[in-house]
Amino acid sequence: VMVTCVGSGGRPNIITLGMYMPISFDPPLVCIGVSPKRYSHRLIEEMGEFVVNVPSINLTEEMNFCGIRSGRDCDKFRETGLTPVPASKARPPLIEECFGHLECRVVQSHICGDHTLFVGEVLRASVNEDLLSNGNLDLMKAKPIVQKNRVYFSVTDRKA
Repeated sequence: VMVTCVGSGGRPNIITLGMYMPISFDPPLVCIGVSPKRYSHRLIEEMGEFVVNVPSINLTEEMNFCGIRSGRDCDKFRETGLTPVPASKARPPLIEECFGHLECRVVQSHICGDHTLFVGEVLRASVNEDLLSNGNLDLMKAKPIVQKNRVYFSVTDRKA
C-alpha cells in the first residue's frame, strides 16, 4: 500500500509499505509497520494520522519510487506526478490515482523489534465506484498490486 502522512508544516509525504493488515471489523482497525528510521514514522507519530491508499498495478513505478526515496529529500507527489486530494476525516491527503483509501487516526502504537506497529481506527473508507460490481470490488478491474522482493504482481483471469 501507499501511505500518506503529513507533519505540522503541512507538506504531505508518501511511503510504500508491505507491512499492512486489517485487524478488526468492530471497530474498524488497520495496522501498518513503519521503521523509526523512516521520515514518515516521525510524521505519523507527530500528527497521529495516516491514510492507506491502495494502488493498481499501473502504479508500479510510482510505488517503487515512494518506497526507495525519502520524503526528507524530495516532494514525492511532485516527483511522481501523483495527485494529492484532500481527505474528509484526516489531515493527510488521498492519492487520487489509487482506487481505495482508508483515512485513519492512530489509536495505539507498539514497538515490534525494528519497526513500530501503528494501529489506526478507520474514520472513512472510500473506493473508486467505477471498479464496483454488485457492490463489491471487481479485482479484475482494480488490479491491486502485490509486491514480493521488489517484484510486482496483480490478479489475472488465468486459471491455475
